[in-house]
Amino acid sequence: MMTPEAEQSQAEPAGEGAPDGAEVPVGGAEQGGEAGVTADETAEVADETADVAEESAEEPAERPEARLERAVRAAEQALIEYEIAVETFRVEVDNFSRLHHQKLGPMYTRLDELDARIAEAVAARTGDPEDIRKADEARARVMPMPGVEELFHGWMDGDGLFPEAAAMLTDQPVRPPQRVRPSDEARKLYRELARKAHPDLAQEEGERARREEFITRVNAAYARGDEALLRELAEEWAAGPAPEEQGPTPSEELYARLEWLAQRKEMLTLVAKDLEESAIGAMLRLAPDDPDRLLDEIADQLLAQVAAREAELAALLG
Repeated sequence: MMTPEAEQSQAEPAGEGAPDGAEVPVGGAEQGGEAGVTADETAEVADETADVAEESAEEPAERPEARLERAVRAAEQALIEYEIAVETFRVEVDNFSRLHHQKLGPMYTRLDELDARIAEAVAARTGDPEDIRKADEARARVMPMPGVEELFHGWMDGDGLFPEAAAMLTDQPVRPPQRVRPSDEARKLYRELARKAHPDLAQEEGERARREEFITRVNAAYARGDEALLRELAEEWAAGPAPEEQGPTPSEELYARLEWLAQRKEMLTLVAKDLEESAIGAMLRLAPDDPDRLLDEIADQLLAQVAAREAELAALLG
C-alpha cells in the first residue's frame, strides 16, 4: 500500500521535481526514495496493530446485568423523589386538616346541635313517628362520646364547647390555631435528609433498620415543622457511618427489586390519589398559596348558616 505522498509523487508528470525528465522513484528504499514505507516500518506497524487488537480482545465486555443495575438505581432514585413529593403533600393536608378542625370545628358542632334541636322541635309539634325518628338520629349525632377531647383537638369536651370554641361563634377574641406549616428551610432540610438516609438505599438489614428509625424521627420533626430538630438530625446523620457502596447483585435479585419498586410506586400513586380526592385535599387545592383565606371564607359561610338555623329554631319555639 502506498502512502498519500507516494500516490501524489506517482501522479506528477515527468520533469516536475526531477532533473532531465527522470521519474521520481516510488519504490522507496531500493532506489533511495523517501516517499515509501520500508519493510521494517511495515513490519513494525503490523506488530503494533496486532498488539492493539490483542489488548482490545482482552478488555472485558460489559456484564449482562450492568444495564439492569443502572435501571434499578435510576428507579430507586425516582421512587425516593416521588415518596418525598407524596409525604410533603400528606403533611400539608394534615396541617390544613388540623387548622380546619381547630377553626371551623366549633361551627360544625353548633350546626349539628341546632339541627338536632330543630328536629326535636318539629317532632314535639307534629308527634309524627317519622319526625320523632329523625329527631332521635339528629340527637345521636351530637351525643358526647368517651375521649371526645382527643377527637376534637381541645375545643370540645363531654359537657360542650370550650370557652375558646364558644368565642369563635360569638366573634369574640380567641387564640389563633397553632400553625405547624413547615418553613421553606424545614422543607429543604427534610428533602436532603430523606434523599441521604432513605431506607431503600440500604444493602443490609441492619443498615436498613437504622435508616428506618432515623427517617421516622425525621418525618416526625418535619410534621411538627421543627426546623431546629431537623438541623440536629442533619448533623447526626453527617457524623454517623457512611452508607456502603452498592455492589453488583445477581440478575434475579435485580428483577425482583424492579418489581418491588413498581409495586411501591403503584401504592404511592393510590395514596396520592386518596389525598387529592379527600375533602381536605380538595379544599387545599382550591387555594394552595393562601389556605388561610379559604378557611376565612368557609367560616363566614358557616356563621351565616348558624344564624339561619338559630332563626329557624326561634320561629319553631315561638
